[in-house]
Amino acid sequence: MPDHRRLGRDLGLFGTDPLMGAGLPYWLPDGAVVRHTLEEYVRDAERRAGYRHVYSPVLGKRELYEISGHWDHYSEDMYPPMRLGGFEDSGGPEDVSAAEELVLRPSLCPHHALIYRSRSHSYRELPLRIAELGTMYRAELSGVLGGLTRVRAIQLNDAHIFCTLDQAVEEARAALELIARAYADLGIRAVRHRLSLPGEGGKYVADPALWHRATALLREVLDAAGVEYEEEAGEAAFYGPKIDVQIADPAGRESTLSTVQIDFHQPARFDLHYIGPDGGRHRPVMVHRSVIGSVERAVAHLIETHGGAFPAWLAPVQLTVLPVAEEQRERAAALVREAESLGLRAELSGPDRGTLGARIRAARLVPYQVVLGAREAEAGLAAVRLRDGRRPGPMPAPELLRRIGERVAARGSGLWP
Repeated sequence: MPDHRRLGRDLGLFGTDPLMGAGLPYWLPDGAVVRHTLEEYVRDAERRAGYRHVYSPVLGKRELYEISGHWDHYSEDMYPPMRLGGFEDSGGPEDVSAAEELVLRPSLCPHHALIYRSRSHSYRELPLRIAELGTMYRAELSGVLGGLTRVRAIQLNDAHIFCTLDQAVEEARAALELIARAYADLGIRAVRHRLSLPGEGGKYVADPALWHRATALLREVLDAAGVEYEEEAGEAAFYGPKIDVQIADPAGRESTLSTVQIDFHQPARFDLHYIGPDGGRHRPVMVHRSVIGSVERAVAHLIETHGGAFPAWLAPVQLTVLPVAEEQRERAAALVREAESLGLRAELSGPDRGTLGARIRAARLVPYQVVLGAREAEAGLAAVRLRDGRRPGPMPAPELLRRIGERVAARGSGLWP
C-alpha cells in the first residue's frame, strides 16, 4: 500500500531533521518542482477565474486575532504570543503596556479582511476575489504529526471573496466548480462532500441567526451544484458552517482537502462595508474558499494516489533521453536542450549510468523515455517509450517534442494525444 512518507524518501521529494523539528519537513529539489508546479497551476487557475493575488505577513498582533475570534475560539491550536519591547532603557522593570504581542498566524482570513478594508469599495467592484498562497502555523501536538499530512507550518492555498448577499451562492458554487476542475487535472477524486455543522460546546460563535443563515445558503450552493452531500455535526469552523471536499488515502482514511464557506461573522467583527447603489454603507458577505487546501497534504495525496508516477505536467522529470551508446550522446544532449527550450523538464541518462535496461528501469516513473540509437540519431528521429508501456514508434524529434508539450499543457492524467 503506497505510503507518501516512504515514497517521498525513496524518490527524494522531501525529508525531515530533528534539528528543524517535528512537523517541519523540508523539500528536496524534485519535491520542490512538484510543489512549485502545483502552486503555479493554482495561481493560474485563480487568475483565469478573476482572482487577484496578494501577500500578507505570517505574523499579526494578538489584537488582530482577538477581533477575528481566533483567540477566543482557537487559541489552543495557536503558538503563544511573542512579546516585543516594553522594557525601559535603564534596565528597569518591564512596562507591559508598551509591549507588543505578535502571534504566528493560524489563518489568512483576518489578514485579507484588513486588506479589504484598507480602502473604500463600491458595489460595482464586487465580487472582489483575493487569493494568496501563504504560510500559516498550527501548534499541533507531536503525537499527531505525520509526513506531509499533518504539519506545523502549512502552505495554504486560500482565497476570500467579498460580495453582496445576492452574489454569495453563485460565488460559492463557482468555487466548487474550480475545485472539481483541479481534481480532474490532478488525477484525484473526491470521495464525498460534507456539510460541516456546529456541535456542542463553546468552540463556536454564539449566534444562532448567523448559523441558520449561512447553513441555508450552503445547502442552496450544494443543490445548485447538483452535488450529493452528508451533514455532519461538530466539523464546522468556529465562525460558520462549511462545505468540506473529502479525499481518502489508500487505506480508506478520510481527510479534508478543499473547503468552501460563507461567513457573516468576520465581516461584522472587522466592520467591513461597501457603498451600495443607494449611497449607503452595506455589509459584504465573505466567502472562504480553498481549491487544494494545504499544499503539503495535497502533495502527500498525489504521491499516494499515483504511487510517485505523477501526471506528466506535474512530474519532476517529464522526459528522459537515453542514448544507446556514447556515439549518440551529443545528439541526445541536443534533444534535451530542445526539450528544455520548449519548457519541458528533461534530463540525459547516458551509458555512464549503466546498461540501457538498467537506465530504463531507473526512469520507470518518468512519463516519456526517448531511446536514441545510431539509426535514430542519423535520421533525426526519436523512439519514445511511454511510462505505461506503450511505444508509439520512431518519429521526427520536433514532432515528438511538440506532441509531448501539447499533452503537458493540456494537463490531466493522459500521456499521449
